[in-house]
Amino acid sequence: MSEEVVFPEDHPKRKRRRHPDEGPARRMKSLFSSSFAFIVLLGLAGWFAYTQFRINVGEGEIAILIRKTGLDVKNGDEIAPTIDHKGVQREVLMEGYHFRYPYYWDWEIVKQEMIPKGKAAIRVSLTGENLPYGEFLAKVDEQGNPLTKGVMPGYLINGRYPINPYLFSIEHVEPINIEAGYVGVVTNLAGPIPEDPNTLLVSSGYRGVQDEALKPNLVFYNPYETRISLVDTRSQRYNLSELQDMGFPTKDGFWVSLDGIIEFRVKPDHAAEVYVTYNEDFNGDAIDEEIVNKIIMPNARSFCRIQGSNTLGRALISGDTRQQFQEQFAEAMRNACDPLGIEIIQALITRIHPPVQIAELVQQREIAKQNELQYQQQILQQESEQNLKIEEEMANQKEALVKADQKIVKVTTAAMQKQEVELTQSNQRLAVAKLKLEAAIDEAAAIVARGTADAKVIELNNAAEAAGWKRSVEAFSGDGNQFARYVMFQKLSASYRKLMINTADSPIMRVFESFAPGSQARPSTPPVVPEGSSETPVTTKE
Repeated sequence: MSEEVVFPEDHPKRKRRRHPDEGPARRMKSLFSSSFAFIVLLGLAGWFAYTQFRINVGEGEIAILIRKTGLDVKNGDEIAPTIDHKGVQREVLMEGYHFRYPYYWDWEIVKQEMIPKGKAAIRVSLTGENLPYGEFLAKVDEQGNPLTKGVMPGYLINGRYPINPYLFSIEHVEPINIEAGYVGVVTNLAGPIPEDPNTLLVSSGYRGVQDEALKPNLVFYNPYETRISLVDTRSQRYNLSELQDMGFPTKDGFWVSLDGIIEFRVKPDHAAEVYVTYNEDFNGDAIDEEIVNKIIMPNARSFCRIQGSNTLGRALISGDTRQQFQEQFAEAMRNACDPLGIEIIQALITRIHPPVQIAELVQQREIAKQNELQYQQQILQQESEQNLKIEEEMANQKEALVKADQKIVKVTTAAMQKQEVELTQSNQRLAVAKLKLEAAIDEAAAIVARGTADAKVIELNNAAEAAGWKRSVEAFSGDGNQFARYVMFQKLSASYRKLMINTADSPIMRVFESFAPGSQARPSTPPVVPEGSSETPVTTKE
């Protein structure tokens, strides 16, 4: 049996005695402590990641991403071509929370581009290839992304835009206000050159002056792409005497000068053509002076000198020739300026300065002519008043005749109406009388018929009554006296019975019993009483 080796207390090989409290509970407590420490570490790691990796892009801001690691960019590249390259990225982060690993990414938060109301903005591309010679607008692809550096076509209106300042620089521009009475002549500074380079006006989309002008409005535009020139289309006045050279020699060799006013305006439909034809650079957009010097004055001088050289000096002083000269002048100015896009509203010759040598004589002659015309006018006026007076008297006479005729017609009409009324009333009375006569005749016939009928009835009643009396008499063997006594006794018996009511058994009443109604002693043949008679049938004893 080997001897047990005992190590000292502090020896490393000495086995440590287990404490009575050590066991599962101690292990659980140790595990819980480890888990809590892990959660705390995890929370701290999450909080660190949330605070360090988070990109907080506020309202109205954008975040520009800058990659720290990745592929190197070329020397000519201003910005990273793809997301795998180092440098400033094309895409920007919009408002909200975004997370990026700071080891790979850096970022810069800037304000979005704000274009105020009433203004526009021009973008200038800072990246891409250099523009070819003679070009100043950047080339863009189908999506509108720039392919070259330079000014971008178009413009931006008021609003907020998330523009990467490493890609574009922004230039704010003012719109142009085309007021009433003006039109805007548009000149495209870029675009394809038309097939005919010598044409004055080009169609939309080509480089050059556009054939269609802009109407009054507030116009936003890109001044690097388009130039808008304001052309005044309101009426303008020009005094021919301003230059003091509106004179011409007459047919008889006298020098005549004149004053006049010409009112004109540029036709809005021809404003572009007039502008490109007559505008000079030293005058800017104004073309009024060019129109006067190149159109109005040459045509006015031409007419006055040609027409005036065919007219005598004294003829220009008289009213008829002067009026005719002015009308021809206005017509000639309209015919000459209208094809050039200039509308002549009026062309007036206000004054003609005649030759001094003949002015007084011609003036006296004209005064005499005017006096003669005045006297002729007075004569015509007197004749007119005389004719007017005659016409007034004739009118009064006609009016009196008309009133008399009207009165006659009125009286005649009233008499005829009265006659017609009386005739109508007479006819009505006659018709009523006829109707009454016919009614009387009918009524008389009816009365006669009724009388005849009544007489016939009476005759028949009398005949029937007579026949009844006759039969009654025949019942008494044709003895009328006996029948009369019978009727009398019959009448008396009823009245006497009333008198002798208390003596019904007296002998005197028995005498009348045979005559009383209902007695057994009756005639063998009952009497016949006429129809309508009030007599009671009488019977006799057999």
